[in-house]
Amino acid sequence: MKRSKPLAILLIAALMILSLAACGGSGNNASSNGGNTPAPSTNESTGGDTGEPAESAEPVELSFWSLGTTNYEELAKEYTQEHPNVTFKFQNTSDQTAHHNNLTTALSAGSGAPDIFMLEIAFIERFINNQDKFYNLYDLGAKDIEGNYLDWKWKQATSLDGSYQLGLPTDIGPTVVYYRTDLIEQAGLPTDPDGFSAAIDTWDKFATVAKDFKAKTGKPFTDLTDLLYNGLRDQSPDQIYFSTEDGSFIGDTNPQVKKAYDYTVKGIQEGWVGNWTLWSPEWQKAINDGEFGVLLGPAWMAGTIRNGTDGSGKWQIAQLPEGAGNWGGSFLTLPKEGKHPKEAYEFISWLVSKENQLKSFKASGLFPSIPAVYTEPAFSEDKDEFFGGQVISDAYAKSAERVKPVYYGPLHDQTDAFFKNALKNVLEKKADPEKEWESAVKQAKTLVDRS
Repeated sequence: MKRSKPLAILLIAALMILSLAACGGSGNNASSNGGNTPAPSTNESTGGDTGEPAESAEPVELSFWSLGTTNYEELAKEYTQEHPNVTFKFQNTSDQTAHHNNLTTALSAGSGAPDIFMLEIAFIERFINNQDKFYNLYDLGAKDIEGNYLDWKWKQATSLDGSYQLGLPTDIGPTVVYYRTDLIEQAGLPTDPDGFSAAIDTWDKFATVAKDFKAKTGKPFTDLTDLLYNGLRDQSPDQIYFSTEDGSFIGDTNPQVKKAYDYTVKGIQEGWVGNWTLWSPEWQKAINDGEFGVLLGPAWMAGTIRNGTDGSGKWQIAQLPEGAGNWGGSFLTLPKEGKHPKEAYEFISWLVSKENQLKSFKASGLFPSIPAVYTEPAFSEDKDEFFGGQVISDAYAKSAERVKPVYYGPLHDQTDAFFKNALKNVLEKKADPEKEWESAVKQAKTLVDRS
């Protein structure tokens, strides 16, 4: 009985020690609870200022569905070297439709979605309104890096009320004027990029040059109706076919849409627009053989032009009249099925940082969406001999900084096809332009009513 009191004291002391140990350890084992508790970063450590990750960080595997040719798997390996507890499982495809359909299926089933999904801009409207299926990146810290990116690019993945950010920007596709210097010289025009850009810096001057080019060379100035129409359409202020306020169809009252349509009709009627079909073998052959003077297209279209080796050294890049547009680019999103949103966000924000966007540009040609990259010496160091020794990265950067934010809406592609088909009918069937316009407007309104 005399030993009972000391024993009780010892038991109480032991319990206190265990309790303190449990409290001290909780900060180092919190990375696998759905991301609700921050995992230790590489700036935190268990030994003062060593900078080493906490040894007790639990392993995290992030599944990543990537799209097309990127260097993301190589960069992920670099990330794992710095964060040994974070590894990746990639699933890559070049089939955009299957890629996005697979995600749609997984989200509908409630299982099978990855931690990280690379979302192409052409499909963004399918998902941006399904906010319950994706993490809001503003909740994970995206406000802190928003200012690093081109404003128009960031806004492509922002809800209309500005409260929700679906993804972080990866690459972009600023549009430019690709031109054949040999044909431009034949028409008596300046062949250097600055000089030719100045010669066509308004759409009125573009049309005048186009008509004169056709008269002197006997060839169309530009290749096809779709790309010419895109060039003007994408310079719409704020919205194209649909209202940002209520989603209603406004294509028939948007003056820029009518301007794009009428301008393309003018080119058809004056004979300086070619009659090739986008992506057809005949179009590719015409590019190679120099059958027209200019092609209005995005940065990634350079790859298509390079396929025609006979054109090496004969192509250069000028700026679009009166502004620019964008075609293509992606975002990195985090489906809510992912159990590690904090770790996933930390990785994607690192992956699309200034330093890594430059690496992706150099390794895979992904054109950066962070304008600070454009002033880096490594960005402008390469002269492209296919494009006459021009530093084409600078030409794309100039275009990228001229793009304005514009809203497309979920029915953009179907609606756009109505107007482009109308222009094809004017070109190929000599159809009445006004009747074709009215038909396109009617089809668009019917589509909206049925949706």
